[in-house]
Amino acid sequence: MKTDPLIAAASFVNSQFPDCEAALLAGSVVRGDSTPTSDLDLFIYIPSLQNEYRESFYDGEWMIEAFIHTCSSYKKYFVSDCERGRPSLPRMVAEGIILKNSPSIPKLKEEAGAILAQGPKPWDSVTIDSKRYMLTDLLLDLIGTQKREEEIFIAGKLSEILHEFILRTNGQWAGSSKWIWKALQNYNPEVAGAFFEAFEKYYRTGEKSAIIALADASLEPFGGRLFEGFSLGKQEAP
Repeated sequence: MKTDPLIAAASFVNSQFPDCEAALLAGSVVRGDSTPTSDLDLFIYIPSLQNEYRESFYDGEWMIEAFIHTCSSYKKYFVSDCERGRPSLPRMVAEGIILKNSPSIPKLKEEAGAILAQGPKPWDSVTIDSKRYMLTDLLLDLIGTQKREEEIFIAGKLSEILHEFILRTNGQWAGSSKWIWKALQNYNPEVAGAFFEAFEKYYRTGEKSAIIALADASLEPFGGRLFEGFSLGKQEAP
C-alpha cells in the first residue's frame, strides 16, 4: 500500500526543495478521484529562481510531477492558461493543499480563485465562426466516410472541438483528455451525459446519428453549420 500522498509529498518537498518558499499538493489525490496510476502534482514556489521549469521524479511508490515557479512565471502561466481557456495552473494553485506555508500563499490562492470564478474571456464572432467552420468540416467528414479506420480518428477530433465549442460559448472553461469529461460535468451534468452517450454509442455500435444531432443542436443557436461564405485573412480591395 502506498504511503499517504500528503505525507509522501511533504517528505519529498523537504528533501528535494528544502529552500522553497512555498509548496502545494494538487491533482487527483487532492480532488479524491485518483487511480492506481495517479501521480503527485506539486506546485513549488521559489521567487528567486531565474526561470520556471518542471521536473518528473520517482520517489518511493509515487511518481511526482513538480512545477517550479518564480514570482513572475506563475503570472505568465495564469495569463496563457486563460487565453487558451484551460486553467491548469490556476486550478492547481486554488485547489492545492499547503505543504509548506508562507505569506505568499494567500495571495497566490486569491489570484487563482479569482481567475477560476471569472471564467474565460468570451469568444468573439470571428472565433465562433471559425469554430463553426471547423465543426462543419469534421461533421461532413464523419458523415461522408465509409471507412471505420478513418471514422475513429475523426470522431476523436470532433469530441475535442465540440466539447470546447459547447463550453466556451456558454462562458465555461474547457479541458483536454480526461478533463473533457470533468469540464462538461462541472458545467452541466445533463449535457455531459448526453455528450458521453452520443460518443459511447458511436464507439460501441458505429452509429453516428447521436453525435451529428448533438453537434447540430450545439451549432444551431449560432447559425448552424458554416461553409459557404466563410473566409479568413481576405483583404478587401481598396
